Amino acid sequence: MLYPLKFEPIYKQKVWGGDKIKDIKSDQNVPNNCGESWEISAVQGDLSVVSNGFLKGNTIEEIIEIYMGEVVGDKVFDKFGIEFPILVKIIESKENLSLQVHPDNIIAAKRHNAWGKSELWYILNADPGSKLISGFNQNVNSKIFFDSIENGNFDNYLNKPEIKTGEVYYIPAGRLHSLGKGVTLVEIQQTSDITYRVYDYGRKDRELHLDLAEDVIDYKQSKEIKTSYKHTPDISNNIIKNELFTVNFLPVMNTIIKDYYEYDSFIIYHLINGKITVITDGDNHTSITKGETVLIPSSLRNIKIIPQQYSEILEIYI
Repeated sequence: MLYPLKFEPIYKQKVWGGDKIKDIKSDQNVPNNCGESWEISAVQGDLSVVSNGFLKGNTIEEIIEIYMGEVVGDKVFDKFGIEFPILVKIIESKENLSLQVHPDNIIAAKRHNAWGKSELWYILNADPGSKLISGFNQNVNSKIFFDSIENGNFDNYLNKPEIKTGEVYYIPAGRLHSLGKGVTLVEIQQTSDITYRVYDYGRKDRELHLDLAEDVIDYKQSKEIKTSYKHTPDISNNIIKNELFTVNFLPVMNTIIKDYYEYDSFIIYHLINGKITVITDGDNHTSITKGETVLIPSSLRNIKIIPQQYSEILEIYI
């Protein structure tokens, strides 16, 4: 019988990384300058490996190949096969990330035989004055923008809001974006590792992709960049729902029971705060602590969530 699956995190050192992921993960094996912890990944070369139970040591691809729709849901398996469609990361930016853009499904398929990349950011922590970039504050065109890159005044055309803990920002494919220094967040995205950098704050040893980015960027003004959501305890408060993924905010104060059968999808829990015990079929008890990510196979029914203290979950599915 399947059970909630944990995975070995995949740590990524970055020129803009820091040391806060080590505290979030309570793991002394996190390397210095760690910018990303890949919590669940099906990116080739970075396949997540199960860390608990009788499937320990198997990759996410191997377990889907064996159990198919029992793991991911029949509708998900029919569309994606053995490629798990969601990538979950924890990111820390001690310094500015590059100004970048990701292609959509159509362009990514044509150029890279891959999925595009839309993503959602849940802000775990932001230093006072920390900012991000999300799209343009006015309508521009490629000449105006790339001239501004050349002249160093591109900031004049970009949305650069100050950000706070608990805020959410959706970054659709085609939207120019960047993360300022002093931020940790959870990123939920399509399974894709395609990034076109257009500016990198003077880092000379990293390639830019101006030609590839030019016809991918959405040059229209982005007006609604922050996503609002409710915080009602013990229910799933929707943050976003589209054809790519659904993300809910689930604050847990009391024991609750969830049945996801009608969704025909896997469920991911990422615990933002607190500690919970999840009880599933066969009386399987799984403890989940702050910073952990767990995959609930689609075949499991009547998921009982018992909070050991007030806890906050990001609930993710297709």
